[in-house]
Amino acid sequence: MALVAIVGRPNVGKSTLFNRLVGMRQAIVDDVAGVTRDRHYGRCDWCGREFSVVDTGGYTTNSDDVFEAAIRRQVEIAIDEADVVLFMVEAATGITDYDSEIASVLRRCRKPVVVCVNKVDSGEKQYDAYQFYGLGLGEIFSVSAANGSGTGDLLDEIVRVLPKETQSEDPYSALPRIAIVGKPNVGKSSLTNALLGEERNIVTPVAGTTRDSVETHYNKYGHEFMLVDTAGIRRRTKVREDLEFYSVMRSIRAIEHSDICIMMIDATTGMESQDMNIFNLILRNRKGCVLVVNKWDLFIKDSNTLRDYERALRSRLAPFDDVPVIFTSVVKMQRIQDVLDAASAVYENYSRKIPTARLNEALLPIVEETPPPAWKGKFVKIKYITQLPTKFPAFAFFCNLPQYVKEPYRRFLENKLRSEFSLTGCPVQIYIRQK
Repeated sequence: MALVAIVGRPNVGKSTLFNRLVGMRQAIVDDVAGVTRDRHYGRCDWCGREFSVVDTGGYTTNSDDVFEAAIRRQVEIAIDEADVVLFMVEAATGITDYDSEIASVLRRCRKPVVVCVNKVDSGEKQYDAYQFYGLGLGEIFSVSAANGSGTGDLLDEIVRVLPKETQSEDPYSALPRIAIVGKPNVGKSSLTNALLGEERNIVTPVAGTTRDSVETHYNKYGHEFMLVDTAGIRRRTKVREDLEFYSVMRSIRAIEHSDICIMMIDATTGMESQDMNIFNLILRNRKGCVLVVNKWDLFIKDSNTLRDYERALRSRLAPFDDVPVIFTSVVKMQRIQDVLDAASAVYENYSRKIPTARLNEALLPIVEETPPPAWKGKFVKIKYITQLPTKFPAFAFFCNLPQYVKEPYRRFLENKLRSEFSLTGCPVQIYIRQK
């Protein structure tokens, strides 16, 4: 999937535009430059083309002493990893020294660059936007990220310059891709080494030892897949080094390009907020998931500890709590094989195609017995169910009044799908369509 990076000096509206592109308020927005934001990644769908968006704002304000150098480093990292660079400037202030500094880097890059002039919310301010042709980066697009005007033309241009989607020539492309993800220092590289039976990756007690996503062909014990060890994903406030920022971006790409994610957490710290961010990242990308609770040997236990721990864990994951949970100690090689077995089982569920006849035979009687609630005196009748040809489990329910099927009933349908068919560890997408 293509990646679009939003770059620019602080306080030009990058986070506001980011929120509008991904369709939700993920990044905190304030008039103060350099506001801290925990999440900086999302997905955008325009005219049938889906792509990822990363907001690089805030990273350029960590060091006031070497401000221009910091801008240059962050922009170069974004350029290196992104497929398209969205350069954002502000109409009212005109071309600043920082804008010129970024533009000089972008003119030398070989990536498509789209110039977005923000805060053009009236016809008079459109005249202020023309000066940005002086940056020498081609066509400019005037928008108001706050109210959304002009974003349609901007998205049309982004989709136009995105690289064409091509089939991979990798001989292992048909194999399942399993990514090991999590915060730094939860044991991802140790698990990779334990599974491979060799010191494939460097392991130290220092968080952030792994800097890149490392792929390995695994073919042992009846399992064959591509195994990806990723760098730890930290909260944005904790990402200080340029190299670590690059690692986080590579980890996000690894999740996007995987089929199943083995998400690792530290048993001694439990499911923290950043763990939930990573879990939601997996869920948003509609990937299968296996949750591994590592360092279980360090946790003080009694007779009911495991049961209570798992129950509390699943309550945090709700509503998507149908995920295999494996308690391991990688250093003591405890239940390592269970992780592989669980990941293989989830992949089997993830790639399962259920015949339409079987779907209707199992679910239509349930729907007839418990139909959707009537809305304003109108009754909804679901007449037909089919699985969509997507990589992840997605189902279309055809009915007479799809607009009256609300979220609680969608959850009901999802739960029935899970109970009738084995979909453990897989996010399920429900579409209600007009018959």
